[in-house]
Amino acid sequence: MPMTEILVRGADIAVVFFVVSSTLGVGLSLTVGQILAPLKNPRLVAVALAANFVLAPLTALALWRLFDLEEPLGIGLLLAGLAAGAPFLIKLAEFAKANVAQAVGLMVLLMVVTVGYLPVALPLFVRGTAVNPGQIAASLVVLMLIPLAAGLLLRARLAGLAGRIRPAVGWISNISMILVVVLTIGGHFNSVASIFGTFGFLTAIIFTATCIGIGWLVAGSEARVALSLGTAQRNAAAAFVVAGQNFTDPKVVVMITVVLIVNFVMLLPYSRFLARGRSKVPMLR
Repeated sequence: MPMTEILVRGADIAVVFFVVSSTLGVGLSLTVGQILAPLKNPRLVAVALAANFVLAPLTALALWRLFDLEEPLGIGLLLAGLAAGAPFLIKLAEFAKANVAQAVGLMVLLMVVTVGYLPVALPLFVRGTAVNPGQIAASLVVLMLIPLAAGLLLRARLAGLAGRIRPAVGWISNISMILVVVLTIGGHFNSVASIFGTFGFLTAIIFTATCIGIGWLVAGSEARVALSLGTAQRNAAAAFVVAGQNFTDPKVVVMITVVLIVNFVMLLPYSRFLARGRSKVPMLR
């Protein structure tokens, strides 16, 4: 078996570990009450949905057209724009000394809506795309919602055990995320290299910066930090699942990886910048 094929298969396996461990870790860290509390604000819910499922996808589509990206790169950018609710939002909120409970509620809301929204919205944005909505939704339910529910149940029934295994689950999530990036780049090296001759990285940077601005502007003053981070940090895990099932061109996955890398590179220092001068808020235990 060629080395590139081994790396690609390894990346596919790493994606599964990343998705499952990330969502399981969220469930192990929270209670249902913590998730639901921020969602009692109807305005916050409405603007969060609009920012992530209307404005972010339209931004991705506009950048695709503006920079005339190759179709696989445009689809990868659009998939990132359609998928919201990344588990890494919790860590970004902690770095920013933001309201972590609020960030968690937003993240779970966006994650759940993504499962139903992405399979329906993708064919509307990319006409002629042969997408099986039921298959996509089933995959996202199995890989994201079931682990989340399992984590919540375990924490509720066996809090001590949940606390003991949570660090290991977090370690698996971090390692698998790194493997996704490394193995994807290694397996699709030529495709990654070819992006340097396009506007792929530039559009990912502009897309992330625009999403930060969208979240900041539409949120009320009490939710600006959480929503700006939550809108900019796209759910690469869900995007990877849909890309792997429906598109054969490796540049689709590569573009999602580029967005993932740009998200981390931009949002980590941004969250630390937001923390300056902010009073410390309670973190999840």
